[in-house]
Amino acid sequence: MKIELETITPDSKSPFRLLHDPKLNHLFYWHFHPEYELVYIEGASAKRHVGDHISNYHMSDLVMIGSNIPHLNFDHGVQTDYQMEVLHIKPSFVTSIADDYSAFSSIHKLFIKSQNGIVFSGETKTQIGNRIKKLHLLAPFDLHLEVLRIFELLAHSQEFALLHEKPFVSSYNQNEQERIRHIYTYIDEGYRERIQLDEIAALCNLSKPAFCRYFKKATGSTFIEFLNQYRISQAKRLLLMGYNVTEACFDCGFESLSYFNRTFNKVTGENPTGFIAKHRN
Repeated sequence: MKIELETITPDSKSPFRLLHDPKLNHLFYWHFHPEYELVYIEGASAKRHVGDHISNYHMSDLVMIGSNIPHLNFDHGVQTDYQMEVLHIKPSFVTSIADDYSAFSSIHKLFIKSQNGIVFSGETKTQIGNRIKKLHLLAPFDLHLEVLRIFELLAHSQEFALLHEKPFVSSYNQNEQERIRHIYTYIDEGYRERIQLDEIAALCNLSKPAFCRYFKKATGSTFIEFLNQYRISQAKRLLLMGYNVTEACFDCGFESLSYFNRTFNKVTGENPTGFIAKHRN
């Protein structure tokens, strides 16, 4: 799974993209994208990390996220049997409904409010969650209509809380988005080999100290921490596919089995052998 800025392909005529039950729990997927996002997950209890907000959800979650707000995948580290639906909405859709304000005023206000991050609860979460789970069964025209109905119901719900007191303002301009995209692509393509800080700093036209400061501010992790988290997420995937510990270690770019074991334990809270025994079946 490539870690990058997510975007709906430019040639797509639909304002929506539905990701039906993606399984990203083996990835530490801290990311952002210009699209708005509505995500529903059930059968899991995990971390809700949206922008500067960090909390826990239990058994299910329904969250609407505004444009370019960084967030962690809601199934990160989940080991239970869960289902997740993710709906992305093009920014141009929000602009278009603003132009027809009389007909879509409540929906437009919902999208404005989503820049704070919105978590829904109660009957709203249950009702909308059941409808979202059926979206993948619909033909394109019916899906479009159903999504509008879902937005209208969310717009009038009183069962919600804002994740930020003020609209979250992304610190990423277009140039910075491209820079982050290059970094993530570089990691995804090169994590199996040795990655030198000098090389990736040069890719960003930054000195090594400037790159380290920039990356820490952008992701909340040092580059080495982030790279290790990504490598361990890939190692977990390989272990679940039947690779042995040594194979997973060296295939994911670690040069020492002892360092791999220490890092695996630090990131996951268990050693690779214990992870295999617990999860491979």
